[in-house]
Amino acid sequence: MQSRKLIEELVSFNTTSRLSNLELIRFIENYLDEYGVTSELIYNADKTKANLFATVGNPNQSGILLSGHTDVVPVDGQDWSTEPFRVQENDNRLYGRGCVDMKSFIAIVLSFIPDLTKLDLKLPLHLSFSYDEEVGCLGVRSLIDKLKDFLVLPGLCIVGEPTGMQVINGHKGKVAFHVCVDGQECHSALAVIEGINAVEYAAELIVFIRSLQKEIADKGPFDPDYDIAYTTLNTGPISGGRLLNIVPDNCEFEFEIRNLPDDDPQAYLDKIKNFANSVLKPLMRRTHKNTDITIIEKTSYPGLFTHPDSEAVSFVKSLVSRSDTAKIDFGTEGGLFHSINIPTVICGPGSIAQAHKPDEFITFEQILRGEKFMGNLISRMTHP
Repeated sequence: MQSRKLIEELVSFNTTSRLSNLELIRFIENYLDEYGVTSELIYNADKTKANLFATVGNPNQSGILLSGHTDVVPVDGQDWSTEPFRVQENDNRLYGRGCVDMKSFIAIVLSFIPDLTKLDLKLPLHLSFSYDEEVGCLGVRSLIDKLKDFLVLPGLCIVGEPTGMQVINGHKGKVAFHVCVDGQECHSALAVIEGINAVEYAAELIVFIRSLQKEIADKGPFDPDYDIAYTTLNTGPISGGRLLNIVPDNCEFEFEIRNLPDDDPQAYLDKIKNFANSVLKPLMRRTHKNTDITIIEKTSYPGLFTHPDSEAVSFVKSLVSRSDTAKIDFGTEGGLFHSINIPTVICGPGSIAQAHKPDEFITFEQILRGEKFMGNLISRMTHP
């Protein structure tokens, strides 16, 4: 496994999304520089994080873009039997946070740079390594803004999320919201005549969201290629109230919509807002005018659909020697690349079932399949 050492190097950087990724990014920048590859860093506003973009070959040609995110999810509260940020080997597996999601893919790509720089590439290879993917695909957006100004866009983007090296041509989109319910506090003994219980009204809105989910599950639209064949709604964190004998004047919660690419989440949001504005608010304001329900979008990213008969999908199939495609319920940065007319496919080593868990791992077999994929890609780029 030629990528083993680089996997160990990349995992050793704690790039949990709440932290800076600059140490890792500069490691990659220096590594590429050793082989004469110039990197461009695209920083966040306070310059604590950065995307990296680089090209091997002629930057004025279309070429192929390989994309991966450098951030990882937290290990807080998880029961690890290994050191999360130090790779450990056991039973033909490498364990560590980011081993599968998705530093092994990045390491595999980088491990081929010494060979790539010696070859006469007929097509350039572009590299995109981003930050803050795990918290809403946030960082890559500034990199994509740069790509929009290119005279020639990449002809294909391959996002190396863990798919078991299966070719993925579609994934759901996501929109996340924060809801704030402002009620009126009073002594709980007077709740029914003086108070507006923010927790109870939040609960009514949550029940409505749940009923909307049931309606979608019953009526669709459906796409049987997904494990869950319809758009899903989910309520997450909720908080409200201070003491049992005080009617809560505030309650906040979050919910998300994970939509099929062709199913507009705005239609569901409109129904939720209409229930809040037309049903719940009038009831609240009968007693107290200074009550409210606000719904604010937190993050969003689009779904992805690349036609299974497209040249992009056929090309990636040829690299992994598979004839099938699939769709996934989790999101990626792929929909954002696709939104600026770069045909995009998801394909990378490892299983998403191992991601975000304690003792995250990737198998040797998947690493070797990832390396074979890169070898096939380089062969095609020297003899297109």
